[in-house]
Amino acid sequence: MIQDLKSEDIVEKVGGRFKLCALIQRRLLELMDGARPLVERDGRSDLEVVIEEIMNDKITLDFDESAAMAKHAAPDMTSFE
Repeated sequence: MIQDLKSEDIVEKVGGRFKLCALIQRRLLELMDGARPLVERDGRSDLEVVIEEIMNDKITLDFDESAAMAKHAAPDMTSFE
């Protein structure tokens, strides 16, 4: 499973290395907090489980671009008080 991280397939599946890293981190935290794996553990580490979940399309990164853009939008500079 760790070999999948060396492949570009997993990067393309998620949409980039940054998104892949974010997805892995979020899912690892969920598993460490007691979430149930979506694939059989079979004695594998949490990281190996997360990678298999990604490769089997069990998890994805849900990114709301409009919310992110609104949060980082430049302030309105048209009015001066």
